[in-house]
Amino acid sequence: MTSLAGSVVLVTGANGGIGTQFVHDALARGAAKVYACARTPRDWDDDRIVPLTLDVTDPASVEAAAAQAADVTVLINNAGALPPGASLLDVEVADIRATMEVNFFGPLLVARAFAPALIAHGEGVLIDVHSVASWYHFGGAYSVSTAALWAATNSLRLELAPHGVLVTGVHMGYVDTAMAAGADGPKLTTEQLVAAVLDGVEAGETEVLADESTVGTKAALAGPLDALYPGSRPTTV
Repeated sequence: MTSLAGSVVLVTGANGGIGTQFVHDALARGAAKVYACARTPRDWDDDRIVPLTLDVTDPASVEAAAAQAADVTVLINNAGALPPGASLLDVEVADIRATMEVNFFGPLLVARAFAPALIAHGEGVLIDVHSVASWYHFGGAYSVSTAALWAATNSLRLELAPHGVLVTGVHMGYVDTAMAAGADGPKLTTEQLVAAVLDGVEAGETEVLADESTVGTKAALAGPLDALYPGSRPTTV
């Protein structure tokens, strides 16, 4: 079991809907301090919340944040970005690279920078927020980047487990935030998602599947590829 009581939490992408929910819910569960990270931090009007400048794509910014927040015991890699389109063929290569920088290299850099603090604590926690898109690849560069982060999370778990660090990967469908404003279909609220994540962490879970669509998608990975991706075979002319 892992308790957030007395913990020191760092949230990347804290200005967004999910990030803001993580900040408030961590405090509600007893965190002593939360570093709320963003490229342009905002004022939170709460002495327990420390605004911290962090650009996850800038190694110098990551290292500076790690030096300033060396007391972190729970790291939440939440920052993410969408490319301008879902096609790997049509989107600009620069946009694909930018998406990988934010969604894959950024969280990996942050995890590497804060790993010493999590290890030193003895019962540290790393939470990586992925997406159902890491398993069901409808999102072009976004899916590719979250799939890469999922793989990195699994590798980091193997490296950090012997040091007592819990690594929890999070998968979910659409969440009712600005990032998914144009998406159709059911959406989790930020409250539902973050509650599921923190419940899972406190129960010692290594993976959180936050909604039924994600549970179904993971189960489908064991079936025939054509069932998961109908219409994926070449058509004959």
